Amino acid sequence: MPQLTRLSIILSLFAAVFLGSACRASEFAGKKYDVDRPLVLPETGAAKPKIIAFGDSLTAGFGLAETESYPYLLQQRLKAEGFNYEVVNAGVSGDTSLGGAERIDWVLEQPNIAILILELGANDLLRGVPVSRMKENLDQIIRKAKAKNVKVLLCGMVAPPSMGNDYQQEYSRAFPDLASEHKVAYLPFVLEGIALKPELNQADGIHPNAEGTRIMVENIYKELKPLLSNNQP
Repeated sequence: MPQLTRLSIILSLFAAVFLGSACRASEFAGKKYDVDRPLVLPETGAAKPKIIAFGDSLTAGFGLAETESYPYLLQQRLKAEGFNYEVVNAGVSGDTSLGGAERIDWVLEQPNIAILILELGANDLLRGVPVSRMKENLDQIIRKAKAKNVKVLLCGMVAPPSMGNDYQQEYSRAFPDLASEHKVAYLPFVLEGIALKPELNQADGIHPNAEGTRIMVENIYKELKPLLSNNQP
């Protein structure tokens, strides 16, 4: 099957599951954040380089034990590969690009941040936030990280055809456009190999289960590895 045809079918199916959760997004109305797991800073020396996992429920580990979340699993993978980084879970369930832009200054105040893994935009999609607004928020986050000499890995998301052709195309272009403009590392689809597979997702059909999260870690690690340094304390 041609690749473009296959992608179209995947997105069409993804729409039925992904947008079916839009009603749950209304639960966040009137709230600035719905924190699934609060940010807990590790008790480590300031000299240890940090990787900030900055995102929404996919980062926070919604529905998972802490040891099943992607930041925790990424920490274990880095350790096994001999990289001396501290991974900080800065994921907030229900967060949008605006929420991320509002809290990025505080997150970047932590000492010795080396890399920011930016995973936001799915909740903007669910709420139908104008793509231009989402892009401005993500642009702001990237600029602030780069101003502090923090490397950025931008994780992309895709919009299903049911959002309308114009919105779908504009949304799907936003992430690679930002990555190109700012010359940052880029992962096209963070849920590649996971979306639409019931055996890899929780009952809501949206959030990866423990097995799906392990695949998500592999997706992220593939693009993260070139940013890692072997010259560490």
